[in-house]
Amino acid sequence: MAKLLLKLQRYFRRKPVRFFTLLALYLAAGSLVFLHSGFSGEPTVPGSPRSPAAAEGPGLPYLGVMQLGRGFKAAATMPGGTRRHGPWFKSTSKEPSDRGKSRENGGPRSRALRAGRSGREKEEDRARYIGCYEDNTRQRTLRGMSFFDYKKMTVFRCQDNCAERGYLYAGLEFGAECYCGHKIQAPNASESECNMECKGERSNTCGGINRLSVYRLELAQESARRYGSAIFRGCFRRPANVSIALPASQLMLNMSVDKCVDFCTEKEFPLAALAGTTCRCGFPSTRFPLHEREDEQLCAHRCAAEEFESCGSAEFLLVYQTQVQDNRCMDRRFLPSRAKQLVALASFPGAGNTWARHLIELATGFYTGSYYFDGSLYNKGFKGERDHWRSGRTICIKTHESGQKEIESFDSAILLIRNPYKALMAEFNRKYGGHIGFAAHAHWKGKEWPEFVANYAPWWATHTLDWLRYGKKVLVVHFEDLKRDLFAQLQRMVALLGVTACEDRLLCVEGQKDGNFKRSGLRKLEYDPYTPEMRQAIGGYIRTVDAALKLRNLSGVPEDYYPR
Repeated sequence: MAKLLLKLQRYFRRKPVRFFTLLALYLAAGSLVFLHSGFSGEPTVPGSPRSPAAAEGPGLPYLGVMQLGRGFKAAATMPGGTRRHGPWFKSTSKEPSDRGKSRENGGPRSRALRAGRSGREKEEDRARYIGCYEDNTRQRTLRGMSFFDYKKMTVFRCQDNCAERGYLYAGLEFGAECYCGHKIQAPNASESECNMECKGERSNTCGGINRLSVYRLELAQESARRYGSAIFRGCFRRPANVSIALPASQLMLNMSVDKCVDFCTEKEFPLAALAGTTCRCGFPSTRFPLHEREDEQLCAHRCAAEEFESCGSAEFLLVYQTQVQDNRCMDRRFLPSRAKQLVALASFPGAGNTWARHLIELATGFYTGSYYFDGSLYNKGFKGERDHWRSGRTICIKTHESGQKEIESFDSAILLIRNPYKALMAEFNRKYGGHIGFAAHAHWKGKEWPEFVANYAPWWATHTLDWLRYGKKVLVVHFEDLKRDLFAQLQRMVALLGVTACEDRLLCVEGQKDGNFKRSGLRKLEYDPYTPEMRQAIGGYIRTVDAALKLRNLSGVPEDYYPR
């Protein structure tokens, strides 16, 4: 044996290339064995239930393929061998829960791959593929809710979001766009025109260019078409020419809120107005802008079908916003010609810049750009994010810069200012929890928060002072005023941008004001994170900014900056 090893050693010393070739083959073979064991072994998902009974619970969150450390198995099955279904699926299939049986016919991985290839041709438990349809940016085929994700869109994610909101149809377009609706309002297209892979699932097709891959959602029961998320807008006086302001109507002797909301949703209108025994539907418009609320007691007339509900009267309408998306302000594009001026949308981090971009894009119909590049924003539909900030193709440029050189490179600016106490907490949450997440309790209690305040609080003041000093044409907008009176503040912003936006479009924006990156609200902490020393310093910065604004004949900071 020793002589044999010695001969091999001398041989490989004379021919090292063969030695390294054999070594590479050995390592490759080992990697294949490891991968095979990863696919055939049972994956472990931290925190997930192991038993089949637990896996079938309706509240179980969707576990995407990327969440698993090993293998592809959970894309098609959950622990225990059962397929993961939402509460809205029809339970038509009889899949074995026994793990041994699930390995028949090639195992779960091959079944998942086959399902991906043939999912469009057969009836699925969650939805039935019904074909490729034409779509138009001005007249959508599916006119309900929509959302985009240019990185992780999948067929299941689109179906799940539409089904949870009670829609009958889900459609995917351009590989990354999801549209929901109760009615298909366009003709069929050739199947070959739906030819784009899903961004988050290459094995499936997600429509094409102006083409929708449409699925009919198989709801578990009719009650799943719920409209409980309809938003109460208030009591309003009946508009003049009510049949023009609210064009669809129906007499309902057994009136209830649900019946009127259902009727208007079916008719694809975003507003449902209860007028005693008449249900009226329409859009917010100059004839019915929803800006002048009346006392709710004027609408407090009992519904015929519901003892504890109010249904308004012939003169005073009780208005709800349905789930139907108002598409009059959803079309967006790049500027048709290069912009002659660069307009900044400037703010301190955490002051609501991304939300303001969302509002500006809806109000003008043009994409906004950025001084930086944020992939998460691009993936959520801010397509101007990839353009260079000097490209001239976007209506305005997001920036947090505050140096003289950077400020003077812009021709004009919208300066968005927010209460520093709220802005600092919002930026701290973004830094440690993402755009719509929250910082962990340990970050608030640790050294991160005091260091953050010490570094960022002075910047809040110098950012505003620099823009007031070096900016060429600055429009000051307070975040609090934008929330309180969106219509008027948006009119000011659009006027500076040099775009003519009709009032109906701005009214549409009011109904779609919450974007993908508007945080639902600061998470309530059990204590005030600001120490007396922090409050004293921030109070001084507020007074400095207030004085600088008044020196330029502008209104000072809002009163609610001072309570602390």
